[in-house]
Amino acid sequence: MFSSVTTFDRLPAFSGPVHLAVGMFDGVHLGHREVLGLAVRNAKASGGVAGVLTFEPHPSRVFRPENPTLLLVDAAQKDELLAGAGLDFAVHHRFDREFAAMPAEAFLPWLRERAPGLAAVYVGENFRFGHKRAGDAALLVSQGKACGVHVFAANRVAVDGERVSSTRIRGLVAEGRVDDAAALLGYEYYGEGPVVSGRRLGRTIGFPTLNVFWNPELRPAYGVYAVHLRGPDGVWREGVANYGVRPTVENAPVTPQLEVHLFASAAEVAAAGLGDGARVRVSLRRFIRPEMKFASLDALKAQIEADCSAAGRA
Repeated sequence: MFSSVTTFDRLPAFSGPVHLAVGMFDGVHLGHREVLGLAVRNAKASGGVAGVLTFEPHPSRVFRPENPTLLLVDAAQKDELLAGAGLDFAVHHRFDREFAAMPAEAFLPWLRERAPGLAAVYVGENFRFGHKRAGDAALLVSQGKACGVHVFAANRVAVDGERVSSTRIRGLVAEGRVDDAAALLGYEYYGEGPVVSGRRLGRTIGFPTLNVFWNPELRPAYGVYAVHLRGPDGVWREGVANYGVRPTVENAPVTPQLEVHLFASAAEVAAAGLGDGARVRVSLRRFIRPEMKFASLDALKAQIEADCSAAGRA
């Protein structure tokens, strides 16, 4: 069973050698999976366990809090993705100025002290660590040879001739290019949260919606998306969603909201347990158009009909 902890001493007792991947792993994308997959395969071959050392908060929140990096996934999503990749545990170590001041040469000894049985460390080839980011993969390899810890630096993964990175994916999501982001993530970009009560305006124009409370750090482009929604019954249903501030019906600034219209009958939605409080996952499959303000509800209704057709409703 996958374990998620904040310090190594909270991990359950594991037997066998420990294979540890180290990094932020925001999004757990295809490049990350190259590192993680190597750790998982070697752990299985040696009868050991595979884990991850990651950090919270993101270093940018310590060193430039006025302009932090906005993350693709939260800690819970990251854990789910790591578990799905075959990892046995994740340690979410607190990143602060004291930790950042650790000399690069002290990092591997620090790991060995906290992870008895450490057999191997896995990083990306561009991994940097230690005070002023002075350490790199070459230093880890050199230190590892001296103390019997294997160090593997995975090659970068490229798609369409460009390196896969969390930064690249964040840019795509912010532009609404979620299908392109999915090609780099290895899965559809998604949000999840509870269904909450809304103003029920959608049903008055023939398009009832599920209002999903979702407040990601990195907000995708405001607009209309073709989506899949999974509810408590585990079934994925197709639909169309608007993410944004609803300028047609809101006069004052509001928190962005995700509103999903499913291509399903009201009876099916009710039977699926998709009422208020139900926790749902919404995969953003494809961007259809930017959010816009309409002169009337009739004009909005006509556009939603067109959006449903564009999203592929039969």
